[in-house]
Amino acid sequence: MATGADPWLAADWPAPSGVTAFTTLRHGAGVSLPPFDSFNFGLNSGDDASAVRSNRGSLASLAGLPTPPCWLRQVHGTQVVRFGETAGHPSSVNGKTWHEASDTGSPHVGVDNGGVPEADASVTAAPGVVLAILTADCLPVVFAAKDGREVGAAHAGWRGLAGGVLEATIAAMATPATQLQAWLGPAAGPEAYEVGAEVREAFIAGSTQAAAAFVATRPGHWKVDLYALARQRLLAAGIGADSIHGGGLCTISDAARFYSHRRDQRTGRMATLAWIHAPR
Repeated sequence: MATGADPWLAADWPAPSGVTAFTTLRHGAGVSLPPFDSFNFGLNSGDDASAVRSNRGSLASLAGLPTPPCWLRQVHGTQVVRFGETAGHPSSVNGKTWHEASDTGSPHVGVDNGGVPEADASVTAAPGVVLAILTADCLPVVFAAKDGREVGAAHAGWRGLAGGVLEATIAAMATPATQLQAWLGPAAGPEAYEVGAEVREAFIAGSTQAAAAFVATRPGHWKVDLYALARQRLLAAGIGADSIHGGGLCTISDAARFYSHRRDQRTGRMATLAWIHAPR
């Protein structure tokens, strides 16, 4: 499907049969004007909403999506939505049926005025249902069953990563962790992403191993390797080291290809998509 001219970056992994995953690039298509130029998918980024909707329509056409993407209202949390056979309609949240979860009154369960569920990860075993995550420095992680029967996608900013969004996504999947593979998409890289004590403490409080992912820079600040932290957590959750791929890109350093909130503040969002192709 993808060629060198396509406005997306294909997942760098041995894709299971029938599974497609990629992250869009900021240029190569789209109608958004600076500073969102040009393939922005974030409706809440400050860009003109009509331009974002046009970009979303262009993506569906260019990539040959089987159905419109299942967007999420991301809140840097750990909620996971399962989408069933009806694309765009959640069937469960963190293991509870959608109606059961919604009836709990939890502020983290619900939909916005556009019908978009509030969550930071999604999973599906339904062919043709397209999962979607928006990022601009946060880490997008795609999961796939090695037999191609299930996929997942997680938005892992530092809060979600420390809070366990990757573990929650794995737990929401019917496929055992040992039979999953993961792709770590473009994110803020370890040479450019500097954080304060709050971030470091959030990780090392749960694992002393996490300290190895931080390198001191100036008093109270460290460079952090989100990719290393994600790998630690995926390994601990049961995914094999040889089944974890990607993790060599930096959104902050590569302005030609990626949006970066840390670098530009006012900027667009890339979309990471994953789906299972329907049998022919």
